[in-house]
Amino acid sequence: MAMKFLQLLFFFSFQLRLSFSGQTIMMESVPDLQSSMYMTLDGYPCVRLLNLSGVIGCSNPGRVKVVAPIIRLNNATELSQLSAVLLSVDEIQSFLTRTLNDSTFAKNVAGILVESSPEFQNKLKGFSPDQKFPQSEFAPYQSINYEWNPIGSGIMWNPYNFPVFLLSHSSTLTLQEAAIKNEKNVKSYTADVAEFDLVMQTTKAGTHDSESCLKENTCLPLGGYSVWSSLPPINFSSSEQSKPIILVVASMDSASFFRDKGLGADSPISGLISLLAAVDALSHVDGLDDYHKQLVFIVFTGEAWGYLGSRRFLLELDLQSDAVSGLNYSLIEKVVEIGSVGKGLNQGVKNFFVHTTGVSSATNETLDALKRAQDSVKSESFTISSTNASNPGIPPSSLMTFLRKNSLTSGVVLEDFDTVFTNKFYNSHLDDISNVNSSAIVAAASLVARTLYILASDNKNLSSSALTSINVNVSLVEELMGCLLDCEPGLSCELVKSYISPASTCPSHYVGVILGEPSSPPYLGYVDDISRFVWNFLAERTSIPRKNGSSVCSQDCSNEGEVCIRAETEGKGVCVVSTTRYVPAYSTRLKYESGTWNVLPPNNSEPMGLVDAVWTESNWDTIGLRVYTIQNASFDRLVLLGSIAITVLSCFAIAITKAFVRKALKRD
Repeated sequence: MAMKFLQLLFFFSFQLRLSFSGQTIMMESVPDLQSSMYMTLDGYPCVRLLNLSGVIGCSNPGRVKVVAPIIRLNNATELSQLSAVLLSVDEIQSFLTRTLNDSTFAKNVAGILVESSPEFQNKLKGFSPDQKFPQSEFAPYQSINYEWNPIGSGIMWNPYNFPVFLLSHSSTLTLQEAAIKNEKNVKSYTADVAEFDLVMQTTKAGTHDSESCLKENTCLPLGGYSVWSSLPPINFSSSEQSKPIILVVASMDSASFFRDKGLGADSPISGLISLLAAVDALSHVDGLDDYHKQLVFIVFTGEAWGYLGSRRFLLELDLQSDAVSGLNYSLIEKVVEIGSVGKGLNQGVKNFFVHTTGVSSATNETLDALKRAQDSVKSESFTISSTNASNPGIPPSSLMTFLRKNSLTSGVVLEDFDTVFTNKFYNSHLDDISNVNSSAIVAAASLVARTLYILASDNKNLSSSALTSINVNVSLVEELMGCLLDCEPGLSCELVKSYISPASTCPSHYVGVILGEPSSPPYLGYVDDISRFVWNFLAERTSIPRKNGSSVCSQDCSNEGEVCIRAETEGKGVCVVSTTRYVPAYSTRLKYESGTWNVLPPNNSEPMGLVDAVWTESNWDTIGLRVYTIQNASFDRLVLLGSIAITVLSCFAIAITKAFVRKALKRD
């Protein structure tokens, strides 16, 4: 028996030759064995998030993997066994709603696999997993039942005790074949199955809300770093630091049912790209120091999760922290926000709508400047319209934060819609580069750049030649779209790589989590790719030359008012004079003390804090976000391979037992 055991072990260790359906498979290692049994599928998970009230999102029901046969929805009207259900996008809403309303049906849902297809955008009337009035609790008016997003289903705000994955196109084709094969083999004991390993660490006793999980260190708060910059740079040594501020706002984060598949092309990244292109256009204008107003640009993150960026920014202004050194809230005269502008194209005409905070002299100045800017762009056909009087107020936007702090704030939001969103894929994975057009973004950037020049110059008699000299770089807009809204080239594009060394190729506009203690300046290892790129881009475009020429840097610059750009590009860091800063973006209800996050009691003086959900994300391991399918007569393979494993283990056990017996006999 010992000889047989050695022969079997030797044969199994070095070469295992199996034949299935006439196909011979050579295996020389455990990885070979695994790869012959499993196929790793590409996908994007819905993850578990926590707030002060409980949880939303998706997770395995326990800490173990879930395995179930793959079936199509049309065969799942009544699930007779635990099943992995393959759905198309237009079936998600009704299916998830049923799982919430029918517990008997839900208990047999092992997981959901959502198909991807390039044609979905054209076939669907719309898909938005967000609410009909996103973040209505933060609105500065009472009409919170208004439907800005009538297509919204709200499914992303519910908890689901099963995993949900969005498949890649190739994985979709694979699982469609598996589901068809399972349907044909319905009376057979073989099946192709999906194995879900999405365990979110929220199952520790008593940690099912954000406050308790923060205490137990099983979650981290949502957040990141916003970026602000001034044009021209603020002269800290000058006694004249009291210019009125025109604050220009955009957002860089979006939400989605699937954590890392939320590009937010129209909402809000089209506005971000417009802002960056407008800054670039203004950076080529002479005489910036002669402006009567100070232009300050800020790109917020965390806005999709309770306006984290704008609320924290205003708090930092109140505290006069280092992150906002050089700014003063009392000097903010106007707020100009660039919202969704990527769909402002209708039959060749660019249409934009100006949402205002109310009637005031400052608001009227902005409207007049917009009209003059429109008139100066005679070569392009676009219109600017005031919004419908029936609107309850401004749409969901960062400007809401400023209004909740001061209802008299003068501000406008430039959008591509009037009464309801034109983006039928708001906060969904389908709001990608195909959902916007570069022509509209260029037009919006041109409009904003010339409007800001008029407002900052404070000159009623500007020549038309001065305005027409301000032109947006069309190639830059198209390049930014490819960098920020697609995986090819994505963050590996030359523009991004000229500033930073990105951690990934595919851009993600999910806010992420705050790592370590929030600070200014932050540890750059804790700042995501998008924020670092925006910081470097703005720092360079708003900079002025150093007095003593260029200086190579790898981290910091010695002179006051200087920053080191391109520090991540090996040997190419340069010191420039620029007022560009990172601002931490996280809940104003949180405080970091002694390595732990603590939830602060609500403050009646901050209305938005009273409804702050304090969002956190569970600690999780990326290894757990994999989907496998067992191919080709899976159960046959499992039976055979299981038999082999049992035989090996049995022989091993017998050999060990005999060895002990021999030793015992020798001792006796």
